[in-house]
Amino acid sequence: MARRYDTNDATDRITGLREAASAVRRGELVVLPTDTVYGVGADAFSSEAVADLLEAKGRGRNMPTPVLIGSPNTLHGLVTDFSEMAWELVDAFWPGALTLVAKHQPSLQWDLGDTRGTVAIRMPLHPVAIELLTEVGPMAVSSANLTGHPAPEDCDAAQEMLGDSISVYLDGGPTPGIVPSSIVDVTGKVPVLLREGALSAEELRKVVPDLEVAN
Repeated sequence: MARRYDTNDATDRITGLREAASAVRRGELVVLPTDTVYGVGADAFSSEAVADLLEAKGRGRNMPTPVLIGSPNTLHGLVTDFSEMAWELVDAFWPGALTLVAKHQPSLQWDLGDTRGTVAIRMPLHPVAIELLTEVGPMAVSSANLTGHPAPEDCDAAQEMLGDSISVYLDGGPTPGIVPSSIVDVTGKVPVLLREGALSAEELRKVVPDLEVAN
């Protein structure tokens, strides 16, 4: 039976974050608010938990799960060949609605789907998400919806779709925005904007003027 906690209530927030962290460590799924939409998350290093996440969403391995982190410093242990321009993007836009596609460390023992040696990674601008990520480490997180359905802006919508496949729901009220993060590929010499979301190409070019836009 799924448990739900109101993170706008101080007591419920403490209990909910503790229960969510315990659930993640047990390899279970949790729903959490972010600065874009609600996400469903699991321990990024548990291949079984990530497989459960994909199954809960009805999503195939051909659509790998992004990873959320609680601090830019975490990048040092996760990615390789991270350019100076990539760090400039991190400094300018994290925490926030910018997802970076980078080469992950070959030694990492994780299975996020068919990633071809890359990882889509982001630090969200939401206190509940950051607190949970700081406690449990990197999490595989995807929007908390069934594939093909709208991404949820509140916890009710997420719970209606995902039900008891989730152990803990953290209800932070409506999310600040429904526009998804912008996605920039930093695996090459020049950053490439793969998806324009909350951040426009013009905003990104103020930091990395050489940014290209994918066709």
